[in-house]
Amino acid sequence: MPEYKVTKTGDRRMVVVSRWLTIFLLVTLWGGCDSSSPSLDVRWNLPERPSDAQVASSLVDEWAELDLEAREEGAINEILAGNVPSWYRQLVPIKASRSGSQGFVVVTFHVLPDYLAVGSDDDFLYIPLSPQAAQRIADTTGMSLPTPLMVDLVWQAADNQFEPRPIPPSPAMTTLRVFVQHNQMLTSQRDSLGNGPSGLRAGHKKDVVVTSRLNGVDGKVAIYGWHQTDGIPIQPVYTGHTDRWVDYSHGIRLVSRDVLVDGKTMDIRDVLADPDLARLFSSEGVVLKPFYELSQ
Repeated sequence: MPEYKVTKTGDRRMVVVSRWLTIFLLVTLWGGCDSSSPSLDVRWNLPERPSDAQVASSLVDEWAELDLEAREEGAINEILAGNVPSWYRQLVPIKASRSGSQGFVVVTFHVLPDYLAVGSDDDFLYIPLSPQAAQRIADTTGMSLPTPLMVDLVWQAADNQFEPRPIPPSPAMTTLRVFVQHNQMLTSQRDSLGNGPSGLRAGHKKDVVVTSRLNGVDGKVAIYGWHQTDGIPIQPVYTGHTDRWVDYSHGIRLVSRDVLVDGKTMDIRDVLADPDLARLFSSEGVVLKPFYELSQ
């Protein structure tokens, strides 16, 4: 199964340049992205980490032989119990302004500072999840998955822009063993940057996203991103995998459903469903279903 969609290099460069020119113009019109804006003090709605919570290496031993569903059930339970590193509690504001139909509109959204991980500050694992598992965590904690445009803006605002570290495609890329291998690669890269866990991080995973390409489509996952240091994403928006495909490169970046539009708090779902407002957070137009359906 392919890791990402392949296009001709020349054609892809033209598409990417066009996309980034659009993003550049948006940022210019919006006044840029500001991840240090003093907007709202927004925290992720999780309990404090239990004193007896397991570290990631212990959880890996427990989950090593589990299938996807059982492993994800364990991950969901750990995360909702608060077993995440301490720096995930405070969300990071991304603030911008854009010229809309009624003039300039100032918008702010808040994001996790890093891709979702489970464990302690000193022993944690970036945990790839199916879109349904991510959606369950999002629904329980008042969060959403991002749009591709939001992923671009997070990368631009990031204090730490990682260089992607791909692992050659193989049947093992969906296994916990390869998740751990990639986690070690990213931890080494973080340590080499010398800035520890602080700040907004991006570029080290593909995002599971909501997109208009899934309008009327079920049973698929949408992925996008893994930006290289020149700003060109390895992964264009891709919906070719089933929603049961979860490999080491997938990251879960949750954003608060509460967004600010000219100082007014709105639900991101309502904004993305509005033909006049959707463009504030989506370069693809209206997103009819900005969430993944959960089985009953």
